[in-house]
Amino acid sequence: MIKNKWKKLSIIAVAIVSLTIVGCSNSKTGDQDSGGTLGKQLGYKITGIDAGAGVVQAAEKAVKDYGLDYTVQTSSGAAMTQALADAIENKEPIIVTGWSPHWKFAKYDLKYLEDPKGSFGEAEHINTIVRLGLDKDMPNAYKILDNFYWTSDDMEAVMSKVNEGADVEEVARQWIDDHQDKVSKWTEGAEKVNGEAIKLAYVAWDTEIASTNVIGLVLEDMGYKVTLTQVEAGPMWAAVASGDADAIVAAWLPGTHKKYMEDYKGQVEDLGPNLEGAKIGLVVPAYMEINSIEDLIE
Repeated sequence: MIKNKWKKLSIIAVAIVSLTIVGCSNSKTGDQDSGGTLGKQLGYKITGIDAGAGVVQAAEKAVKDYGLDYTVQTSSGAAMTQALADAIENKEPIIVTGWSPHWKFAKYDLKYLEDPKGSFGEAEHINTIVRLGLDKDMPNAYKILDNFYWTSDDMEAVMSKVNEGADVEEVARQWIDDHQDKVSKWTEGAEKVNGEAIKLAYVAWDTEIASTNVIGLVLEDMGYKVTLTQVEAGPMWAAVASGDADAIVAAWLPGTHKKYMEDYKGQVEDLGPNLEGAKIGLVVPAYMEINSIEDLIE
């Protein structure tokens, strides 16, 4: 069984973001008849996640770019999705920092707000980053990590079941069993080892929990003793650069983790995308009658 050093997800008891909603009648429209402007109904708050997250930094950039009177309120991924669920249950307005792949798009009817100024950048991809020298120290693990590639549908299949309450390791194991054709391509050309230790770091995003547990089990099946360590984004990158972690499959590029990629240039090796077509932006329930970030300007 994979050793998971810090299992924060199961014990997250972060205070749920509380949104100030001024007026509730016809709150989805955000017009004057519904108790004031949309901004007043929301308390001029955008519900974010961790303060250091790239999507939060991009949201803060969007606030400046569009001259908005909003504040990006940071919390955690779990708190953000709970606030979103509460708002949808009551048909109330809410704006969250969002990214996809994510199970919330399968569970709720949501939409990204258009971003004509490009504050959130173009489509993203999730890359595999390894420490320097891994190709020589662990050539078989290096090959597997280099071959690792899946789709948004693959990732969301794991995320959705975990969100429904299933154990992430059990879900990852089932996904591997059901997709041996794909897994065999990841392990092609690699030989099994006998208990070599390998450390993978990841952030507590649903996407990265899914991908890291899946690839961790694949490495375990190939004979590695795998340790998964959950940290924040900055320490995650620092761990790979220093050699405290051997790899991550959680680098959102070119935008979200741009700063870390620049900070650790030459200190890590980029093996390229393990998933393409990712996206970040401001997300609202589909019932809200706004379609662009520009609609938030008052």
